[in-house]
Amino acid sequence: MTPVLAFLGCGSMNGSILRGVLASGVPVERIRATVRSEGSAHPLREGTGVRPYVTGEDPEANRRAAREADVVLLGVKPVGILDLAREIAPALRPGTVVVSVAAGISVGALEQVLPAGQPVVRTMPNTPSSVGRGVVSVTPGTATTPEQTQAVRRVLEAVGTVVEVPEEQVDAVTGVSGSGPAYVFLLAEAMQHAGERMGLPAEVARVLAKETVSGAGELLRPAGADPAALRKAVTSPKGTTDRAITTFQENGFEDLVAAAARASADRSAELTREFSAG
Repeated sequence: MTPVLAFLGCGSMNGSILRGVLASGVPVERIRATVRSEGSAHPLREGTGVRPYVTGEDPEANRRAAREADVVLLGVKPVGILDLAREIAPALRPGTVVVSVAAGISVGALEQVLPAGQPVVRTMPNTPSSVGRGVVSVTPGTATTPEQTQAVRRVLEAVGTVVEVPEEQVDAVTGVSGSGPAYVFLLAEAMQHAGERMGLPAEVARVLAKETVSGAGELLRPAGADPAALRKAVTSPKGTTDRAITTFQENGFEDLVAAAARASADRSAELTREFSAG
């Protein structure tokens, strides 16, 4: 039987997962959700058929949803995750899996505020999850069984690719894929600006950059696609692309990307320490 899923907070990420789960065929009757206000509840009802509990009207809303669920996804802002976990702790059944979809919340911090032995899973999603093309890492807690981890994976596969990593690698995941979509958007911006500097109208430059980045992403989509092989396939020796790639490399492109990813990972580690201390 399909597990009952509770989405506590239905902002951009949790809302995307909820919609992806419904699109994958999970019946709306197996979904529970909470939102802060009727203003948020109305579009959720109209767009998905889910009838959320409103926390601003019902102080028991989060506990009510958690009590009925097999998997609970905590989707509020990171600073509020541990308080939300404390709030629902008395309502959880022993086998209910608690999943954090917020950055910076360690497995240990979650386990500390939940009942002893409560299964938890830490995740790191990214924004393409909103269009079903995300990549999400999962890190099971100390009391989480392989079967429970697999149940969470099945939920998250509705919005993209799922990888399992140990907790010491979550910051690296953040540096590569968590923050990664913004790197690609920055590249598209830079390509547009380069086109404008060479005389292209702004709108033409924008379309060229956007569609080139989007199209290249589609070429990377097949399971066996290799970025290096695709790059080499379009880089004729001494041709135009070869000249551009050489310019990137001579100016430290790979080192710059590595430094940016490291900076993101370091900040992720800082946030985890800050939130876990709370």
